[in-house]
Amino acid sequence: MIIALESASSDPSLALAATDGTAFAADGWAGEGRQASELLPRLLTLLEGAHREVGEATAIAVGIGPGSFTGLRVSMSLGKGMALALGVPLVGVPSLAAWLEAEPDASAAVARAGAQDAFVLIRGEAEPRIVAAPELAAIADGSRVVAPSELAAAFGLTGAIPPHAAAAAVARMGAARLATDPRGDDLEGLEPWYLRAPRGIVTPSEVATWR
Repeated sequence: MIIALESASSDPSLALAATDGTAFAADGWAGEGRQASELLPRLLTLLEGAHREVGEATAIAVGIGPGSFTGLRVSMSLGKGMALALGVPLVGVPSLAAWLEAEPDASAAVARAGAQDAFVLIRGEAEPRIVAAPELAAIADGSRVVAPSELAAAFGLTGAIPPHAAAAAVARMGAARLATDPRGDDLEGLEPWYLRAPRGIVTPSEVATWR
């Protein structure tokens, strides 16, 4: 069983999947800033509903961002803790790519980067970029985008799809990685992908590495 975690935004999600990545239980919700307190309890509820136990996990897959600094720290910490305790592989999956994998009709995935800008991954592009609000409106105009509920409301992204199915995609993408590299990522070396330094950090030397 793969346990998948995705909390790069205020709309986190969880999934339980077979080793081939096929999800058999999932949960996604509008966390409204409560990821830190909700992620583990909802995972335990998901496991209970599926009549499974944490100890049955054979791998952990986690979204690595970019996105919410706090959300990424929470899921990365939980994922690393479970992988270490269970002695199973941990695999990181780019969050916005997983959002697009989960929603095939969407043309872009959008996560909050700051008060007036966002991380955007356009379908077909290799990496996300940081986009200011006026440019974001042009990108989203007439297109379906995946975006968390609070960001869609704040930036006026009408019809945006919340990333509530993202963890199931993280599981599928993680399973594909593990099929070619069963060891997964280095437990100590895997870090959230922030794209920019957290608020208040102004020089590269101030950025603490993840441990």
